[in-house]
Amino acid sequence: MEEKKLVEYLVSFGLTGQEASVYLELYRSGTSNGYELAKKTGISRSNVYKALEGLSDKGAAYVSEGSSRKYTAVEVLEFCQNKINSLIRKQEFLSEHMPKEKENVEGYVTIVSDEHIGDKIRNMLAKAKKRVYLSMSASLLIKFEDELRELAERNIKVVILTAFPRGMDDRPELLSGKGKGIKIYITSDKKNQIGIITDSKYVLSGELGKGKDSTCLYSGQPNFVQVFKDSMKNEIRLLELEGKKGA
Repeated sequence: MEEKKLVEYLVSFGLTGQEASVYLELYRSGTSNGYELAKKTGISRSNVYKALEGLSDKGAAYVSEGSSRKYTAVEVLEFCQNKINSLIRKQEFLSEHMPKEKENVEGYVTIVSDEHIGDKIRNMLAKAKKRVYLSMSASLLIKFEDELRELAERNIKVVILTAFPRGMDDRPELLSGKGKGIKIYITSDKKNQIGIITDSKYVLSGELGKGKDSTCLYSGQPNFVQVFKDSMKNEIRLLELEGKKGA
């Protein structure tokens, strides 16, 4: 399982599956050649040499010439940091030269899987300028605790509707009265259902916590935002009448 995860994460840094497998074995060996790596990995010699060329081109292996051509794995933190630095430079270029985006999203966009939905939530929170309304079970909310605390530190209004699933012992600090500037309302547990409004302009609504089966709808369509906003406000009024404000 650990080996599979290592390969998966190396692939996310731009290696192919075979390159990642060869890199791992090269990392264990320190310095080796294609013949030795082919024996250890079970990958054909021709594919190992192709992978080694790829590793060298991508900055994951050094080549040493001598009586036989040998390779040494680049230290993993150095390799990863080089990739990150390269992506940052490309990000800066894209940010500077991309066409201007529309302020509002027209229509509706479907976002699938916990990973992509989580990324969208973090981006929405990072871009918020005035206020955030968020409805989410505490078991999901804990994943975004740092981002929400940062919003409070930036004096952005944060209102949270949440619930504690049965058996949940790890209570987020934000829900323990330590989240300065954050209003909390305790509501019924909606399990995987979530809803987020940022700056009264953008809405994300759907499910989170179902892995690849999670699906959310994202929109900046004014009518949809207003309907969702009114629904959340009505729920808050009802909770205030019932005295269920948490902090």
